[in-house]
Amino acid sequence: MTVLSGTAQPLPRQSIYQPPLLYAIHDFGGRTFDFSRRVAIMAIINRTPDSFYDSGRTFALQAAVAAAQQAVEDGADWLDIGGVPFAPGPALSAEEEAERVVPVIEAVAARSDVIISVDTFLPEVAELSIAAGAHVINDTTGLQNPELAAVVAASGAHLVITHSLARPRTVFPRPAYADVVAEVADFLRRKADYAVELGISADKILLDPGHDLNKNTLHSLEITRRFHEIAGIGFPTLAAVSNKDFIGETLNQAKADRTEGSLAAAVICILGGARVVRMHDVAAACSAVRFTESVLGWRPPAYLLHNMGEHNEPASR
Repeated sequence: MTVLSGTAQPLPRQSIYQPPLLYAIHDFGGRTFDFSRRVAIMAIINRTPDSFYDSGRTFALQAAVAAAQQAVEDGADWLDIGGVPFAPGPALSAEEEAERVVPVIEAVAARSDVIISVDTFLPEVAELSIAAGAHVINDTTGLQNPELAAVVAASGAHLVITHSLARPRTVFPRPAYADVVAEVADFLRRKADYAVELGISADKILLDPGHDLNKNTLHSLEITRRFHEIAGIGFPTLAAVSNKDFIGETLNQAKADRTEGSLAAAVICILGGARVVRMHDVAAACSAVRFTESVLGWRPPAYLLHNMGEHNEPASR
């Protein structure tokens, strides 16, 4: 083995991807968020008996409200409240769905200035939710119903446009893509343009590539690796990765064991330009996301003590 002598050459400084946001600053009710220097942690509150992750743990109203309050205390910037899963299953009427989500929205809005979104694709539910205090409609169908856009446009609320292929609650055959990231990015560009045509202001739009929604594990891993291509469209982009099947299949883990993989996926997406991460374990996500913000130079450390004095004692905490 030959060891070369001489002065080591410095490595080139690695730059962190900064998405070219068309509108970095967004106003959600009384709360302003600068997505050029902050990542929003979105907590998940499900009022469903058949939710993907908790299987109905927060279906009861008081349980949902308590979970929302705990998420805020744990550091959530945003609560995503849903009454119907995207996964295949029986349809729910707009009246029944509204009865599930509206009381939670009202209770949360009365207690906190946290950003509130409602995960719905029904215009009637969206309208009632916005009236109750929701700031965002999170549409997992990718604007399949233009009437939903009309409700959002009339109210001045925000809209999350998600890539998916199936109609909600329906089975979709095995998805196939020539280039999943390019095709998802093209879909989201077209849908964002469509939303603007339907009257939604461009500064009210967010995008979500839809990890696992009509995608297999290899597709979702590719989206995670090339997230910058989605964020590069120019709208704040959401990474909904928490406890998804692509994490379980990659690591051979059950839903209850996917926290670390979820955090890793979220941080990778942030480094690729994600500015909202949708997470189940808010406290763990808060530590991971806030640390990442400090590495990026956006957030100062909570305190400075280690090796800061003339004489440094061993750390006591």
